[in-house]
Amino acid sequence: MAPTAAGFPPRAAGAGIPVVYIVDDEDVVRDALAWLLRSRRLLSEGFASADAFVAWLDAQGAPWPRAPGCMLLDVRMPGTSGLALFERLVGAGLVAELPVIFLTGHGDVPTAVAAVKRGAFDFVEKPFSNNALVDRVELALAQSAAALQARALREAAAGALAELTEREREVMRLIIEGRPNKLIADELQISVRTVEVHRARVFDKMNVRSAVELANLLRDQGLG
Repeated sequence: MAPTAAGFPPRAAGAGIPVVYIVDDEDVVRDALAWLLRSRRLLSEGFASADAFVAWLDAQGAPWPRAPGCMLLDVRMPGTSGLALFERLVGAGLVAELPVIFLTGHGDVPTAVAAVKRGAFDFVEKPFSNNALVDRVELALAQSAAALQARALREAAAGALAELTEREREVMRLIIEGRPNKLIADELQISVRTVEVHRARVFDKMNVRSAVELANLLRDQGLG
């Protein structure tokens, strides 16, 4: 598998089958949306309430989602509202990996606009254009896939960093500062050959080919 720009292959789970989660209290709406999505070869799962989705989500375990997904979420529902569910997803840090598209009536548009400012992917006003809605769903799924790959890269980089020995971390720090092997050897009071060995091991474990690539990896993944 070809490496990514950061040096790590994307996690296999990020390539799973995309799922659209439909949360709406009206059976006819859920059924119509599921049919629409099937017509564009998209898998969906329906939930009759926000509470039903939360109960299902709590049973999934972490990390979740493990495949690209997005949510079609009705704003107004009996019991827990769509907005309350959205706030829970925001608090759990899920809205990048699970983009939310609100389904709104005309009177809910200001609420939906405010939710978009809080991180919702978009809102679609009822009645909506089928093609326009599915186009937005496909864009949301693409965002989800990118977010999952970014998470996989962070986890891979953090895991590789955890495998470095204390000495390798010391050498890595000096490599990132741009020190040549001779100066690293002098500061750590080890031989140049030992520095070369540690440098090679750091590059191998972090799956990079240069000091610049190593520095970029740590910066991009927030590990610097």
